[in-house]
Amino acid sequence: MNSNTMTEARQAPQTSTSLTADDVAAIAAARDRVAIYDTSHWGRLQLTDRDRLTFLHNQTTNDFKALQPGQGCQTIFVTSTARTIDLATAYVLEDAIIVQVSPNRREYLMKWLDRYIFFGDRVQLADITDSTACITILGSESDSLLNQLQVPPLAEQVEAYHQLVELAGVPVRIAVGTNLGLPGYTLILPVEQRDTVWQTLLNASALPLSDRAWEVLRVQQGRPLPDQELTEDFNAVEACLWQAISLNKGCYIGQETIARLDTYKGVKQQIWGIRLSQLVEPETPIQLGEEKVGKLTSVTTTPTEVFGLGYVRTKAAGAGAIVQIGEAEGTLVEVPFLQRDRTNP
Repeated sequence: MNSNTMTEARQAPQTSTSLTADDVAAIAAARDRVAIYDTSHWGRLQLTDRDRLTFLHNQTTNDFKALQPGQGCQTIFVTSTARTIDLATAYVLEDAIIVQVSPNRREYLMKWLDRYIFFGDRVQLADITDSTACITILGSESDSLLNQLQVPPLAEQVEAYHQLVELAGVPVRIAVGTNLGLPGYTLILPVEQRDTVWQTLLNASALPLSDRAWEVLRVQQGRPLPDQELTEDFNAVEACLWQAISLNKGCYIGQETIARLDTYKGVKQQIWGIRLSQLVEPETPIQLGEEKVGKLTSVTTTPTEVFGLGYVRTKAAGAGAIVQIGEAEGTLVEVPFLQRDRTNP
């Protein structure tokens, strides 16, 4: 099996029907104590040169021209009709921008961005995934762990704020946020030092999350994933990602569609968390009575519940609605990661 195949195998979402005792403990730690997850397989793209901020500003949904070094934001790559390609997190440095993208969008976005670099644009694009590692620290005791390791916590800072620190003698860029809507931090570091930092975090009593456990948290928190919730079937507003969208920034790819959806309240469907009575497969239609009103996109199981994500027609049902999904009954619920309504003017 070659390295690309191995990466793709790790990326494949799992329904988590066989969680181990360690998985259950790590999921609990990610909420109430502290856990760590190796996100090195996620893509990290780097933009440099004079026009990097303007370029990314014009290619994605959030406002980059207002950002200063040390700041960052979530942003969405969309098509001209605002269909979702990927949800990314960007970190603005003094001389570069690092963009963390989903594992299965790394190569696609490298080609997609390169296509929009025109003659005269001062932008250099590089894939730094293989030369860097990334570790996510999750949990309510993340700040205590950093204090224990003599790293100043950033608890008072906003999402995606970042700075360079030293952890176990290793230069590490630490950023606020976990990309799951849980408290914690993202660490970006040289790939050669990954094992040193990982072991240091384990020694400080952080519990490791497996891919199975992370997938449980992803679905329960409502973090949409490309090829499941983020596809050309759904636009960025339907995906409830207002935290990554600016309506004030001016023209960008997909801007007209998003503005029109907001102005005319034209959101036909929205993503919901769904508490299920039993396991059903993704892609199963969601029904209200005899009427098909959506489809299930992701599902996961724990010892205590079956939980899914799915799109439901806006006018058909909302929070608290009882729906039928195959042989299962489902209840629509809000999930922490999503922002259903915009807050910016």
